[in-house]
Amino acid sequence: MGNRFLSLLTTTTLSLAHTQAIEVIPVWPDLAPGESDKHTGTAQPPKVADPTITRVEAITFPTLQVMRPKRTANGTAIVILPGGGFRYVVPNLEGSEAGEIFNTLGITAFVLNYRTTNTGPAGAWLRPLQDSQRAIRLVRARAAEWDLDPKKIGLLAFSAGGQVGAIHIGNQGDAYNPIDSTDEQSARPDFAMLIYPWRLADAKTGDLMPAIQLSQNSPPTFIVHTHDDQSSSLGAAGVYIALKKHNVPAEIHI
Repeated sequence: MGNRFLSLLTTTTLSLAHTQAIEVIPVWPDLAPGESDKHTGTAQPPKVADPTITRVEAITFPTLQVMRPKRTANGTAIVILPGGGFRYVVPNLEGSEAGEIFNTLGITAFVLNYRTTNTGPAGAWLRPLQDSQRAIRLVRARAAEWDLDPKKIGLLAFSAGGQVGAIHIGNQGDAYNPIDSTDEQSARPDFAMLIYPWRLADAKTGDLMPAIQLSQNSPPTFIVHTHDDQSSSLGAAGVYIALKKHNVPAEIHI
């Protein structure tokens, strides 16, 4: 599983030949929890060093980019949380780029532009977690429309999105008050992939952040990071150890 995923994720010659026209849908039917406006974000000017990378900031109204495979869907879906340090999201580098690869496998991808404006006392991860939970529920609620198996809805999370993902797979409660019938669906992913998840643990003690509460109900999880990534290595290992303690199938690749 690990080597195949890494090989797919590092493919750089993939075209859009396996992807249908991309659709963008709102995550929330009205204002997102705690918000007072509907701003889908502002794209920052490209940097000279990496002009092809899109950075979207000031998001208060999250959206899902729906990427359906041209060939028959196999029923599996993946909700993708890009990184960006909670200041912005990078929906192509750590979003649609991966989505295209999954489309070649018949997997439907959903790139989440989660909110980037929360700096409250609960942590910058709270509103993105609300968006992540809602996104999983939304995909599950509309599974028939997209030819999906509601029991095969996974989560792929990069960097800061990986911090949200680590909290999400351990959080079995609601991060927001239910608002409609979509919220009757389970927010638990059926599987998860955390890719260089950002700052999951105290740098000195190695203790996982208190918001990460993994249990036997956490989904099977694949984790990857590099040895020299000081912002994630201890936390990624800690998540793996915690999952194994609860007998949850897990892999870690360094």
